Amino acid sequence: MLRTPPDEALVAGRWRRGGGAATQTLDPATGAALATVHAVTPDEVSEAARAAARAAAEPQWYDLLPHQRARLLTRVATLIEDNAEHLAALQTADTGKALTETRALVASAAATFRYTAAALETAEEAITPSRGAYVTLSVHEPIGVVGAINPWNSPVASDAQKLAPALAAGNAVLLKPAEWTPLVSLALGRLITQALGELRLPTALLAVLPGSGRVVGDAIVRDPHVGRIAFTGGTETGRALARTAAEKLMPVSLELGGKSPTVVLADADIEQALAGVMFGVFSSSGQSCIAGSRLFVARALYDGFVGELVARVTKLRVGPGTRPDTQVAPLVHPAHRDKVAAYVDLARGEGARVLCGGAAPEGPEYADGAYYLPTVLDGLPNDARTCQEEIFGPVLVALPFDDEEDLVRQANDSVYGLACGIWTRDHRAAWRIARRVEAGTVWINTYKQFSASTPFGGMKASGLGREKGRDAIRAYQRQKSLYWGTATTPLPWAG
Repeated sequence: MLRTPPDEALVAGRWRRGGGAATQTLDPATGAALATVHAVTPDEVSEAARAAARAAAEPQWYDLLPHQRARLLTRVATLIEDNAEHLAALQTADTGKALTETRALVASAAATFRYTAAALETAEEAITPSRGAYVTLSVHEPIGVVGAINPWNSPVASDAQKLAPALAAGNAVLLKPAEWTPLVSLALGRLITQALGELRLPTALLAVLPGSGRVVGDAIVRDPHVGRIAFTGGTETGRALARTAAEKLMPVSLELGGKSPTVVLADADIEQALAGVMFGVFSSSGQSCIAGSRLFVARALYDGFVGELVARVTKLRVGPGTRPDTQVAPLVHPAHRDKVAAYVDLARGEGARVLCGGAAPEGPEYADGAYYLPTVLDGLPNDARTCQEEIFGPVLVALPFDDEEDLVRQANDSVYGLACGIWTRDHRAAWRIARRVEAGTVWINTYKQFSASTPFGGMKASGLGREKGRDAIRAYQRQKSLYWGTATTPLPWAG
């Protein structure tokens, strides 16, 4: 039987029921209620922020050496691994994702904490070249309290990408999970508080604050104790958050939306490309910021490639995330499924051909879930709304291109710049296109592969800043310069 966390938030070091409105979380596969979670109030956010500021300044945390802070991250990684099946099952129930995917996300979260611990142990500060009678040093110090606001599509991995470097940097963190999918973040919070307790560290170093972005997220961003925000979510919300941060002169990192091109050149390995294109957009049921949702195929290949693609897409197995053979699981919520369906209706109105999908699957096993068939569209110009706006569902738009110039022009004709995939045997063409396409991540003959050691983020309306990699820790710190005088005589001006 699935163990759901108690209806409690982590506020000021204590688990207790939030004082705000209650929300039921739903199993997207069945529509059944999983749990009731009470949101926190703005006053509770303020209480958590004040306690976090005190905890961050306590000598037992602030004075820890980097290798000592790394012990906390390593312990959290072990606890995640020890509870991996529970966390994966909880995330499948809350988000609808297939168990194969949620197990991988949980493993990724543990790996992120372990990698960050190693990066922290080996992080170096600098003695900079002296240009006078002094020694100059560049050091890094914690910001204090940071806010981490995450979306509903991959909570445990997204949480780790923010919590691990923020804690490694010496901060306290206010974590706001998505309103639709708070359960795995609450469970992860309990593991982190267990690790904090074992190491005799202040439990107020972490707060887990469920609720809506409009209330809880806004309170976190505006709180005077919060000195940095890390946000993953929609572009419009990111813009609003950035405006508030600008008033505070507060640094932010924003990982936002995408409408990523995936490109099949005329010389591509067709089997590799077909598998990669399908995985790139239909895994996670398309609910991924880096989904390869715009497919550009060399005109000479277009009809044959798209025809074979459609034939294979219609055979993808749609079902609950708990079924071992499921490839396309339900969407996160019926309201989101309806939004995706409305985009396909918009595409029809724009003149698209629906080559497959375009509806919810039929049958009693799908009747109560938030299912939508994997869908392939074509017949639209690249400037159609369906080709320009993020759908965040299992919907692919196919377009032909004539040559490299036409391809790059169309690929870059988007407000987004998050990711790109290129399928080709020509390494020179791959290099040229990869460097010319405006995207933070480019995959060549693969797609949706990630490494904790490799920075990730977007360009243009896809965001600011980077997560992952060794520099992620420094992004949660303030840099300070020290000058240590070595002259034996007074400064000449004073004489």
